[in-house]
Order: sequence, then C-alpha cells, then structure tokens
Amino acid sequence: MTDDLIDGMLEQLDLTRKVRLLSGATTWRTADEPALGLRRMVMSDGPAGVGGEAWDERHTSALLPSASAIGALWDEELTARLGGLLASEAARKGVDIVLAPTLNLHRTPLGGRHFECFSEDPELTGRTGAALIRGIQAAGVAATAKHYVANDSESERMHVDVRVSERVLREVYLAPFEAAVAAGVWLVMAGYNSVNGATMTANPLLTEPLKDDWGFDGVVVSDWGALRSTTAPALAALDLAMPGPQGPWQAELARAVKNGLVPEEVIDDKVRRLLRLARRLHALGPRGPRRVPASTSRDTRALLRRTVAAGAVLLRNRGVLPLDRAALSTVAVIGEHAASPRVQGGGSAGVFDSGTVTPLDGIRAGLCGHARVVHAPGPSLEVPPAPLDPGRCRDPRSGEPGVLLRLLDAAGQELYAEHRLSGRQLEPPVVPGTSTVEVSALIGAETTGEWTFGVAGFGRMSLTVDDRTVLDGDFPCTTDDPAVVHVTPPLHTARATIGTPRTVHLVARRELAPGTGRAVIVAAAPPEREAAAALAEAVEAARNADAAIVVVGTTEHTETEGRDRTDLSLGGHQNALVHAVAAVNPRTVAVVNSGGPVELPWREEAGAVLLTWFPGQEAGSGLADMLLGITEPGGRLPTTWAASLPDAPVTRSRPVAGRLDYEEGLHIGYRAWARAESEPAYWFGHGEGYTTWEYGAVRAPAQVTEGTWFTVGVQLRNTGARPGREVVQVYLARPGSTVERPALWFAGYAAVHAEAGATTTAVVDVPPRALRHWSDDERTWRTEAGTYRIMVGRSAGHLLWHGELSVRATG
Repeated sequence: MTDDLIDGMLEQLDLTRKVRLLSGATTWRTADEPALGLRRMVMSDGPAGVGGEAWDERHTSALLPSASAIGALWDEELTARLGGLLASEAARKGVDIVLAPTLNLHRTPLGGRHFECFSEDPELTGRTGAALIRGIQAAGVAATAKHYVANDSESERMHVDVRVSERVLREVYLAPFEAAVAAGVWLVMAGYNSVNGATMTANPLLTEPLKDDWGFDGVVVSDWGALRSTTAPALAALDLAMPGPQGPWQAELARAVKNGLVPEEVIDDKVRRLLRLARRLHALGPRGPRRVPASTSRDTRALLRRTVAAGAVLLRNRGVLPLDRAALSTVAVIGEHAASPRVQGGGSAGVFDSGTVTPLDGIRAGLCGHARVVHAPGPSLEVPPAPLDPGRCRDPRSGEPGVLLRLLDAAGQELYAEHRLSGRQLEPPVVPGTSTVEVSALIGAETTGEWTFGVAGFGRMSLTVDDRTVLDGDFPCTTDDPAVVHVTPPLHTARATIGTPRTVHLVARRELAPGTGRAVIVAAAPPEREAAAALAEAVEAARNADAAIVVVGTTEHTETEGRDRTDLSLGGHQNALVHAVAAVNPRTVAVVNSGGPVELPWREEAGAVLLTWFPGQEAGSGLADMLLGITEPGGRLPTTWAASLPDAPVTRSRPVAGRLDYEEGLHIGYRAWARAESEPAYWFGHGEGYTTWEYGAVRAPAQVTEGTWFTVGVQLRNTGARPGREVVQVYLARPGSTVERPALWFAGYAAVHAEAGATTTAVVDVPPRALRHWSDDERTWRTEAGTYRIMVGRSAGHLLWHGELSVRATG
C-alpha cells in the first residue's frame, strides 16, 4: 500500500474521526476505524520482556537480561537475535508495538534506571539500539526508541527541565536516536522531561532534527501521561497521545483546529503517519500473516542462557576461574542473592517471568555428581519485605500455593474471588460496584520472633494478622508519576511477634479511590538473622570449602524506575560479607548482581570478580556455565565504574529549583575521567576472559578525506591455553583542536574469536561521524581538517597503540 492510497483513505475522514485516532483507545491500544479497515494496534513495555496488555503473574513472559547487560555484549548480531526474541514474544501475546529500546545514557553513576539503558557512550548506545531495532522490526513488530531526549535521570522526572547546549545534544544525547532513525525505527517516544524550557511532548526537537533533518517518517508517541496540553504538542509534531481515552487531545484538539489554533494539515500529517505505521504492522486492510518465526521454550532458554555469559563482565581474575570440577569436593554458595537473585530492574518494564534459575540452583545442577554445594545466606539485606509468592504462602480457601484475591462492595460483601499466584496485584479485575480489594494468604511462620508484614498502594488500607489489626490508615497519593501509582507504590509495614511456629492468616485490604491506581502489593518477611551469627556461619562455610561463590547485589529499593540512587553502596552487610569470606578462602568468586555501577571496596581481595548485571531468567544456568568454564564471560563494560562515589567526575542527577544543568557538556563517562586525568576502578570497555592476547601490527590510514569511512586492522594472537573472544576498540583524539573536544572519544570496535595459539585480524570500521562536530554558530556538522590521534586498545584506559591520522577537507 502506497502513501497515495493512504492519502485517499485520509480524505474519507472528517475532523472528528481524524482526531479520535490521535489518542489511545485504552491504556495499551490505539483507536480503530472500521470504515478504513484500521484495527487497533496493541503496545507493551520492553526491553526486559513483553508483558502484554495486563500485569498478571499467570501470563508469564521470557525475561531477557537487562539493557545494561545487552550493552555489555558488544555484539550486534546477538543483540539483533534478542530483538527477534522480543518480536516472537510480542506475536505470542498479540502485541504489535514493543516500547523499546531505551536510548538514554548513563550520564552519572546514580541513575536509578541504568539497568534499562545500554551505555554511557552515544556511539555504543546507538549501535546497540539499532541492532535491537533491526531484530524486532525484521519480524514485522514495531520498535520504539525512547525516551526522546535527555531523560537520563529519575529525580523529578515528570517535570525536570534539562538545560543543555545544542552541540552537546547533537553529539551526545541525540546521537543514539539519530542512529535509531537511520536503522528505520517506526516509533519514537517523547519523554516526560523538558529540555531548554519546553516539555518534550511540545518541544521543537520533535520537528528539528527528528522529522525534518533526519527524515523520520514514523509516529511520535507520548510517554504515558506525558501530554499536558493541547495546542503546543500538536504544533510541535507529537502524533499520538497515550494512554486513552481521556486526555487533552480527546476533547480539545478538534476545537483547536476549528478555532484556527492548529492547521488541519498538521492533523492530516499525524493521521498519515499513524496509517503508515498500521500499514507496516498489517493493521490496515486485510490482516497479513505474521513474519515472526515460532520459538520453542527450549530455544528461548538456550538463547537467554547464552546471553547471560555473553554479557557478563569478568572484572578481575587471579587464576581462580574457571573452576575445575574434578578438583572440587565442596563449594560454598553464599549470600541472599544466591537463592533470591535480582533478575530485572524495578518499574514499568518489569514482567512476570516464566521461571527463574537461581545462582544456587544453577551451581547445584552444574556440580551434581561432582561436588557438594552448601548455602549460607549470610546477614539479612535489611530491606522491606518482598511480595508474597507461591513458595511462601497458600490460598486460605483452596489451599493451593498462592493467595486469595477478593473484590468487595461498600458493605464488605464479596462480588468476585479468584486464586492468584502472587501478592503483587497491579491490575485486579474490574467488577462494577467494587469498593475494596482484598488479598489474603496463609503463611507458614516456622521462624519465631518479630515478623514484618506490609501492604503497598494508595488510599485507605489495612492489614490483619490472625484477625489482629496491625496496620490501618489512609495513605494519600501525592505523586503524578504513573510508575509509582500503578507499579511501585510505597510499601507500609508493621511488625508482629510470632511466639510459636504456626500458620499465620494474613489479610490486606485496600479501598479503591479515583486517581490512585489499582495496585495492591502484600509482603511478608521473617525475623532478620542476627548479623554476627549469620556472618560467622558464612565464614565457616567458606573456610571448609574448596571454593566460595558469594553473590551480592542491589535491591528493588535501590535500582528502580521513579527515583535515582543516593549512593553506590551495596547496602546492608554485603561488603563485610565479601571481606570476611575472601579472608578465609583465596578461591573466592564475588558475583555482582546489579544493573549499574556499585562500589566494590573488596575487589582486590577476591580471587575473581564477575559482574552479571540483572541477568534475566537464566541467571543461574548462565552463571554456572561461566564458573565451570563451559563458556567464557564475554562482556565488556559499557560504563566506567568508580572505586567510590566521590571519585566520579559527574554525579549531579538532582535538579535545583526544577532545573538540571548538564554543566559537564560533552564530558560524561570515560571522557570525564580522561579529562580529569583520574583513574576509575574499571574503565569503559574493560573485561577479562579465560585466555590472554598479544596485540601485533596495526594497519591504519595515514590520511583520509572528510566524509569517508576508514578501517583499522589489528593483528592478534591468542597466547593462552583456551579459545576466547577479544573486543578491539578504537578511540580518537584531536590535540590542538580549535573547538572544545573530549580528551578522547570512542570510534568503533570489532570482536574476534580465536583458538589457543591462533592468530586473527580484527577489522574496525570507523564511520565519518566519528570525526565530525556540531557547529552551534553555523548550525551544521563540520569536520575539522588537521591531525588526529588514533588509539587502539582493550578499554578506554588500556590503549596499546597510538598513531596519527591526517584529515583532509573536501574543499
């Protein structure tokens, strides 16, 4: 179907019907238009998985490693395969549009949503995002580049005004979105924030550069609830307001056109873009077959298991890894995260996974028949209690694992009841007349002492333990952040002493009120372990083991959508745990389970330090593969890690009087470290493997003409005893530049594989954009003629070869 046919369809619609198409019909669906054969298009969050239209624990999803782990792959082919998996999941759930990838940057180490973003570098982020987009859209499912633009922190994210120069925008923050458009992305999502005084849903950046300069022909959709007015967003090139049906456009946009405030041709362009998207998705006219190949559960798990290892970063290894199964008789697995890992970040991108393999389970399976595995959880994490799950409670009515969900009217009479699997109920069923949502469960309280119980939501809530009220109050909703209202409302806790082991009946109620969402979360936790005794138990287990695997990480309360972090600490007694275990067992492997940077004060003490990010549902299987040498940790850091927060050169993530100035300009991440001539704990690009590499001759041009590609060839030899993967990285610098430049900047990479003793050549293609800069005065791209420095190495801080490159102007 051509654009001419779309124009013919457009002529069939009057203004009212056109405007109706520009607001969502529901939370996740666009409006239909039967007269045109236009069906509703379904959207779902990403990038960790595709949840579908409902947050329902019974409708599980394949859970991918976090975006930061995908950023650590440095592998566009594998990233595209993961995009294909997302498309397959979308097809399975009837979803047309996946709201991924997130192309914002790791501007500071404190970003609360780092796990959902790929990298601190615009080039790596752009290449990774483009690969994921290609993988999704090759199967006929739409990808969405978000959150356009400079939405790089969570503090006051609904209203923060980011102030940043046009040059910095073009070279740093817009660059990944430009790469997404070049890759053919079908939607771009405008963020909540403002940039230089204008909200992104009404920002001139939607027109220039997005639509005019880059030629984006797709749909610009608002983030959910980001649209706050009628006329300005319409004129600024926003196309689709979500969710619906209520909103500023639903009732007001047609009136704005009739009053001459918005030209009707502006409306026509938006509808044309929406119909073009529908044509691409076979949602316009006869429905075509999906091009998504069927994916078996085994295939999915195999891909996700491979990705765990491919994105894991071996930060340090003193010859401890890989472990030799034949030399092991007892292995100690230590830490709460070993049995209850963090497999995804918190917030709207979360899904109910189809079954997580924990590190403890994965290691036990890998060592079955070879070694005894003992688990010592160590001291409690000292965090609020976790939502109830089937392993910890029973439905009081049926006796099945899980909870009983009831909907009550204003008189307390039951209108509806069903068995559910989780205490995390984000979207209880809608039944007319419902006044109260009730979640109840029977909990086996085998540990005596002071238990902690909790309920999350807004409005009037109560909590009873064995018919004794332990919490009753009114908790008003004071935020307009939809992630907080609908996904992660604050948890309110109360304590109750359980004197004898018994079954406890827990009942939580929440009265529904307009504007407060429907989410109700019920949680429980046994008494915290006495720290000294739990630490001593872990140390004793490590002392008596041939190797100790200690798993530490962040929690849902430190890395989540809706708030930035205040420090980089692991929290609780986790650092003390690693210090103590490493002191008694030199074969200690510290496994870090976080989505972004954390302080590792014990990193020189552990025999090995392995970063697994939020590894998705195959966490334990992929970890065991690496520990036992079945696979090699293949990842490289997409973000520089500071030894401690005060060392980090860029840390400001909180606005002052609603304004956040990007004072550091071009200099974020490794660029800021190089500018400050400071040494981080681990540089951008860092990552070890299970073999060693010798860099040989480098072939690079002595001269290039502006606007042309060039290649850098690097000879390597695998000098170790195992096959392995090496990621060769190229950086540029411009000494004596007439314009401000970073001390160095990333230009490209190539990954190679080689058997033990073998030689190979890495060929790195460097695009013309690597040499250009944006001229604010001329408002165009320029390439400065003169001498540049080319650097080749294993990371931004480990550069093994330097050369010069003369750049000649075309004129």
